[in-house]
Amino acid sequence: MSTSRAGADDDLVAAQRDRLVALFRSTRARTDALTTGLSAEDQQLQSMPDASPTKWHRAHTTWFFETFVLEPAGVDVVDRRYGFLFNSYYETKGPRLARSQRGVVSRPTAAEVGEYRAIVDSRVTSLLERADAATFARIVPVLTLGIAHEEQHQELVLTDILHAFSQNPVRPTFVASPGRSSPRALGDARPARFIAFEEGLHLMGAEAHTEFAFDNESPRHKQWMRPFALADRLVTVGELKAFIEAGGYDTPSLWLAEGYDLVRASGLRSPLYSAYESGELHLFTLAGPRVASDDEPVAHLSYYEADALAHFLGGRLPTESEWELAASRCAVQGNFVDDGVYSPQPVTSAPSEPHGVRQLFGDVWEWTRSSYEPYPGYEAPQGALGEYNGKFMVSQRVLRGGSCLTPRRHVRATYRNFWHPRTQFQMTGLRLAREVSP
Repeated sequence: MSTSRAGADDDLVAAQRDRLVALFRSTRARTDALTTGLSAEDQQLQSMPDASPTKWHRAHTTWFFETFVLEPAGVDVVDRRYGFLFNSYYETKGPRLARSQRGVVSRPTAAEVGEYRAIVDSRVTSLLERADAATFARIVPVLTLGIAHEEQHQELVLTDILHAFSQNPVRPTFVASPGRSSPRALGDARPARFIAFEEGLHLMGAEAHTEFAFDNESPRHKQWMRPFALADRLVTVGELKAFIEAGGYDTPSLWLAEGYDLVRASGLRSPLYSAYESGELHLFTLAGPRVASDDEPVAHLSYYEADALAHFLGGRLPTESEWELAASRCAVQGNFVDDGVYSPQPVTSAPSEPHGVRQLFGDVWEWTRSSYEPYPGYEAPQGALGEYNGKFMVSQRVLRGGSCLTPRRHVRATYRNFWHPRTQFQMTGLRLAREVSP
């Protein structure tokens, strides 16, 4: 290799190193910024087994970097006990505290978790800055995964504290007010239009040269698509209210059997964090209680509710392939956590997408009718990190698009989120699809 080529390669590594250090620091700082307004008591709350305390999220993401980035490089751990307390589900990394017991861990304190974060951050940064080219190349994919992992937990911090605050009789708020004007003034209340897509053979999944994608987004594969149509916007609160007023929660023919069993067992009458009274849908949000606007997207629906509502409105849920085909032709733009709104916003009247399908990214995660399954040819990575996605490919449904609580850089057209059909505490909504005759 010539001297000039070697120098150019060194410059590229140095630039990549600088970008990765900056991204690592900014991601960690974003988590800290999200949690600065929460007291130590707030951070201790675990209001249900599916949620985790804020303090645990802060510690777990730190444990991830310590375990998968620092330890393989020979850096000693801060505290051996933390592996048991803050491992989530990595069986190959040893025993761990049961998820339902995370709220009993009063020690380490929130302040001590902050110290843990600072120590690990310093050690990761130091390792990145002094690593030789070969070591740095080994670190890059794991650190990049860790950054994406922390972004997922940033959203979970918000969804989990919302659930905890919703259980508190004094109705505390996470933010004093949303960062944008009231949804009531923003919407385009016209009926949804359906945009037709022709049948054909399409490529789905992340491309091999993508800067980052989770393993469950691959391999890229061919998918034959029948003709279909997608609604140009998300389903709204006004459409949910029509469902409620027509007795939708009492009409078994609209529901999957498991869903209607849930309705009867729980007395479900409206989505989570809401109550329908005197023609208005009253919400509890991260900014406190408010009355929903008819033209804002409906949120906090289980898959069962989304499926029943879709049938009531004369449509169905899209498949994840249908959604991805539409989204792959659009830029990632929408209402994300970066905007500081923390609530879904009504669609505007000026579509910028080439095919006219709006709100594909942000606002609410969109349930699809697709089961969370491996793509053709999928193989989970070797080692503990192979437990990240593959072992959950059963009994779950795919969601697409991100929400108002998701970091913008975290989302792409191929991204596959997944939750059990009963899940309501996530920021989940829906878009309608319809069949189209060939």
